[in-house]
Amino acid sequence: MKAWALYDWANSVYSLVITSTIFPIYYSILTTASERSEYVEETGKTIQVPVRHMINIFGRDYQPDAVYGYSLTLSFAIVVLLSPILSSLADTIGNKKSFLQFFCYLGATSCMGLAMFTGMNTVWLGLLFSVTASVGFWGSLVFYNSFLPDIATPDKQDALSAKGYVYGYIGSVILVIICLVLIQVLAKNAEQAKLYTRISFLFTGAWWFGFSQYTFKHLPQFGNIKDQLPKDLVLLNHKNLFKSHKNNGGFFFVLKKNIAFYIDIVKESFRELFKVGNHLFRDSNLKYFLSSFFFFSVGMQTIFLMATLFGKSEINLAQDKLIMTLLVIQIEAIIGAIAFSRLSRKIGNKNVISICIVLWIVACLSAYYLNKENPNVEYQFYGVAAIVGLVMGGLQAMSRSTYSKLLPQDGMENTTYFSFYDVLEKLAIILGTFIFATLIEHFNNMRYAALSMTVFFAIGLVLIRFLKVNANNNKANL
Repeated sequence: MKAWALYDWANSVYSLVITSTIFPIYYSILTTASERSEYVEETGKTIQVPVRHMINIFGRDYQPDAVYGYSLTLSFAIVVLLSPILSSLADTIGNKKSFLQFFCYLGATSCMGLAMFTGMNTVWLGLLFSVTASVGFWGSLVFYNSFLPDIATPDKQDALSAKGYVYGYIGSVILVIICLVLIQVLAKNAEQAKLYTRISFLFTGAWWFGFSQYTFKHLPQFGNIKDQLPKDLVLLNHKNLFKSHKNNGGFFFVLKKNIAFYIDIVKESFRELFKVGNHLFRDSNLKYFLSSFFFFSVGMQTIFLMATLFGKSEINLAQDKLIMTLLVIQIEAIIGAIAFSRLSRKIGNKNVISICIVLWIVACLSAYYLNKENPNVEYQFYGVAAIVGLVMGGLQAMSRSTYSKLLPQDGMENTTYFSFYDVLEKLAIILGTFIFATLIEHFNNMRYAALSMTVFFAIGLVLIRFLKVNANNNKANL
């Protein structure tokens, strides 16, 4: 259980450094051509407005923030396509810990690859490694989350799920503080700040890679290894490419058998995914929970992914203030994860999730009314950030543990169940980031995009209220 929770400590640095703070700010700075002064009659003051480099795609210029949003959409589309296939492979071969390792290493090396993004001439490298890092992070979570019901009984799953998030928030805050010292204190000019930012990307990848070794050493390898497998799986084990396959019909015969095996896996994986979906949605509680989860995830995950660019592009908040705000959000998220976990014991998961969704709606509406021409906009932004920080950790932790409690107690199908959960979440993110990016491109600001997310939260709130609480349920206090 400790090894499982510690993986959150290892991988959450990606979520904070790459997704939330340093990379989005760095991306915004490198895609900003200049700043122009704009006089505001209402306040009698002059504000600085960034002028962005446009990114040309197939002969058309796009807003850089919209391109970043579309790149996130692409990364989650890749994860949606891969997750069921990889989960099916893990269940068939019985090596889901190996897949967890693969995606961990893909994400960690991609984080380090972001150091190659140095300006507009290498912006495509930045976007490419941003996509592969996202695939690595979210791909690993498919297998990571599926271990939760394997290693913890239902009465311990709320606490363990929250513990993982707390570990993650603490670890990521520590690394961001280290990076912040490098960028804000040790750097003597803007060029040095950019250099130390790239070094921060290297630190992030090394942190993720290094601390995950404890998890891989101690986490058990759950799963039944099947006997009916192709001889010498050459596509899974590169060492077998250099072996003699004469006894098994020759290399090309073995390769042909492997290809047929993987084609069957792909077909079976999506067939199984739809089968699992139909099975889960026949349970009324799971139907309402998963439907609600999809809609509130559209809003929650999209805002989480785009919040930093909102602060930088819409308000033009200074880099140091923006990073410090996001650090406070992480600390708040630790408090929120623990507080909502304890609150769930008294009022149940259903009511805790409902409270979190209501607060998210308040945050979205408040973000819409932020106006950079208002002299108090900075403090208003801090207020919105305070709400987001409080509910971010709580809603994530409660969602994961609630789903784990509602699952059929089949044991070995947990990877497939959580694959469906993760695919549903990624479909929500694909929809959310696409809508967000499209509205940015259409209106040339993010406020309408933030407002649109309230619709999804509202639908999620209505659906979660249909979750029926069984007072005699000995698995959990729902």
